Amino acid sequence: MRRVISILPAGSGDVTISGKVSLAHDERHLRRKLLHLEDGDMVMLDLKEPVLLAHGDLLMLDDDTAVEVVAVEEKLFEITARDPRHLIELAWHLGNRHLSAQIEEERILILRDHVIRDMLIGLGATVNDITERFQPARGAYHSHGGHGHGSHSGHHHD
Repeated sequence: MRRVISILPAGSGDVTISGKVSLAHDERHLRRKLLHLEDGDMVMLDLKEPVLLAHGDLLMLDDDTAVEVVAVEEKLFEITARDPRHLIELAWHLGNRHLSAQIEEERILILRDHVIRDMLIGLGATVNDITERFQPARGAYHSHGGHGHGSHSGHHHD
């Protein structure tokens, strides 16, 4: 079985892509895993340190080819605010609840959660249902302790 020997960021030079692996946001934080490629092949990822993979990253294999990481589209809420200061307040409320969030200048993306949506609307936010790739801020991974975050695999009731 082919093994991953290193990871290159998206857009790295001329590499031969020999396969693709599609992963949701909570499957892209790994250290050791058997990855099932889209063509049915499998490769072994076994690293000394955990990594957080992004869409387009390349997993270099021991045969000098690479597997491209594809971030799958997920059901998200797109949160927008009245102004930049309001967006910061909303981000604070989400961070206070240890939610994985993708924070951008104009919006915040989170996994759909109707209790949180009601809270955000109560705080004056605009919340829209969208489906797109989700790359939450890396800081969220430190809260994986005793909060039962293992169950946050995107299977929220919507």
